[in-house]
Amino acid sequence: MALSELLKEELILQLGSLPSNALTVINRMVVEVERICTKSDRIQKDGDIRSWQLTLARHRLSKCIEYYNLGSKQGRVELHSHLSVMIYRHVAPAQAQLSFAARHLLIEDFLQDFYADSLKALRRENYLADNYTPRTKIELAEYMAFTEQYAKRRIMTGYGAVQLLVLRAKSFAKRQPSDTVMDIEQVTEFVKGEEAQMQSRSPVMQQVRERLVADTTDPHDAVVRERVIGELVQYLESQGHSDCADYLILKLQDFPAPEIDDILGLTPRKRDYLQQRFKYHVEKFSHSSHWQLVHQWLGADLDQKLGLSTKQWDVFVGQLDPMQKQLLELKRASMSDFEIVKALKITPKQVQKRWTQLLEIASLVRNNPVESSSHGINHSIAA
Repeated sequence: MALSELLKEELILQLGSLPSNALTVINRMVVEVERICTKSDRIQKDGDIRSWQLTLARHRLSKCIEYYNLGSKQGRVELHSHLSVMIYRHVAPAQAQLSFAARHLLIEDFLQDFYADSLKALRRENYLADNYTPRTKIELAEYMAFTEQYAKRRIMTGYGAVQLLVLRAKSFAKRQPSDTVMDIEQVTEFVKGEEAQMQSRSPVMQQVRERLVADTTDPHDAVVRERVIGELVQYLESQGHSDCADYLILKLQDFPAPEIDDILGLTPRKRDYLQQRFKYHVEKFSHSSHWQLVHQWLGADLDQKLGLSTKQWDVFVGQLDPMQKQLLELKRASMSDFEIVKALKITPKQVQKRWTQLLEIASLVRNNPVESSSHGINHSIAA
């Protein structure tokens, strides 16, 4: 069966019907796959070209279907979140200690240009008109799938193969003057002084701040996920575990285990050790230093009973000792750590230790298949 006919049948099987302009999109996939197989020395030497064509074509079709099912709005959110994670560490100069909000603005600026460049690449590689723009749902899905694939292309440099998006982000960071980075940081902070206040009231500054607030205040938006990941990457690096940070980024990009081992130079023994350290530090991150951010992301904050149903909450509270119950009440009353230390008459370190234990108990109850209700939170950041 011709490759285009095979993809057509699979698309109908997945979607139930053939979307408008789908045949044109399929034909472009086939042309691209055949071009790759013709130019790849590795595929030509392997000899089983038909198998490679099927594998590559099905992978591209599955990505297109994935974005098609998400729809234009959620598809854009997922793509933007995915690409943001890839460049979070690279989009600013290495010496710049930027807040999440400031780094987020740089990411937005960089990715807008990248999206335009990706559309140009789609036109160029498929011999489309210079004014071509995706208009149907399947064409938009094709563009988003192409953009993700385009971002992940590996470019050979003097330091080895680097993903195209990461390479571009590093070049973008080098072009950022130090005063620009400082200005972006100032936009995200409260201003002081008459001159600074006048500057903050300028239309441009107000527009940037409004955009920032709009992008970061909704806890259900993908930005919260980006922030959790960004903070986790910074935490791992600050603890001297940059290899764990690299492992996280590769996992989030859905790299298969053998490819992660190859990129990071891991033996099976080293991988097991890395995964153990990664799990330990993720649990420490989510139960101690950044518990509020993680629980907000999971929809399991204190005002939501730590994500527990009423039945689970009763089970959870019943397992606490008197001091833990008092600590829980003080936390729910929004008392500061200083006030809690005074009230419980213990050291800050003991407060932190008891709170971590309390969160671990809540996590066990929340994820217990016997006690969990349909409203329980079953997410795990380590997954």
